[in-house]
Amino acid sequence: MPRNTLPALKPLAAVTGGLLLAAGLSGCSGASSADENAKTVTVYSADGLKGEKGDGWYDQVFKDFEAKTGIKVQYVEGGSGEMVQRALREKSNTQADLLITLPPFIHQAEGKGLLQRYVPAGADKVDGGSKSPDGTWTSVVNNYFGFVYNKKELKEAPKNWEDLLDSRYKNKIQYSTPGVAGDGTALLIKAMHDFGGKEAAMEYLRKLQANNVGPSSSTGKLAPKVDKGELLAANGDVQMNHAQSRTMPNLGIWFPGTTSGTKPSSFGLPYAAGLVSHAPHGANGKKLLDFMLSEPAQKQVSETGGGFASRTDIKATDANAVALAQLMRGVEIFQPDWMDIAKNLSQYVDAWKSATKS
Repeated sequence: MPRNTLPALKPLAAVTGGLLLAAGLSGCSGASSADENAKTVTVYSADGLKGEKGDGWYDQVFKDFEAKTGIKVQYVEGGSGEMVQRALREKSNTQADLLITLPPFIHQAEGKGLLQRYVPAGADKVDGGSKSPDGTWTSVVNNYFGFVYNKKELKEAPKNWEDLLDSRYKNKIQYSTPGVAGDGTALLIKAMHDFGGKEAAMEYLRKLQANNVGPSSSTGKLAPKVDKGELLAANGDVQMNHAQSRTMPNLGIWFPGTTSGTKPSSFGLPYAAGLVSHAPHGANGKKLLDFMLSEPAQKQVSETGGGFASRTDIKATDANAVALAQLMRGVEIFQPDWMDIAKNLSQYVDAWKSATKS
């Protein structure tokens, strides 16, 4: 698949009620003809929060939401960049009610006028860095960038970026595509931070191509390959990979430093949700966003979803929360300049394409 071509998205069965996403989601010109009073809400989301076996945070929250409201959730997932591009193509005939993506794509969606202002109940409990100052998006699940490795094949996790250049990783490394996948874009951001700038990061990624299998539009597809030993290492994120590790015994999570002795580091990569401008079922979208930030739903983030609650007043103590706290111990957290990244993302992606001949 050419890197500049978005793959055809396959609508998933609705999480509740077994409904299939309506054919009208393909979009056409003219105003949306959706019935505003219909008991349905459509979510476009980055992957990671829906379980492979129906046991993810989305699965539980959508099920509970339908039971409480009678509103069925129609769900479409893909890479963060894919979801924003799809919503943008449908701007004249809006199909989605909620858009949930990782940064910087949520910033791009905001900048392109895809989101309308709505401050959900509970947003006052969300840290200021995890929501828009303009009230157009709010984090519903906090998360961090990371890598995975195969614990069976490797006695210990790689310690730094340089380790991945070793010949034993030949055709055993893969990362998702920057500019298409949120986690792939995060890898680019992390490399630029760790190597001190764009040029040094691109030089490293050029070298890494000798071991890289090739592109992947979805980060979620990489962990199963690592667990099976088809890959030794891949990029990912803590929430998704921790959830996957429950059924993938060989999956380990690690955070690279730049060189030997450098402390591992990461940065926040939240699932950020916004109400879509001209949403065909806007009232239902508001209800679902409120529900996602409610105390019961937020308490399920770690226990069910293997992630970090967005609300700062939720103090999880379940087994997942304890494991996640242990995993993040000693990892330095830095704050990217998301506005700069959103503004210059195409430039950074073009530099990556040039460096890696992608």
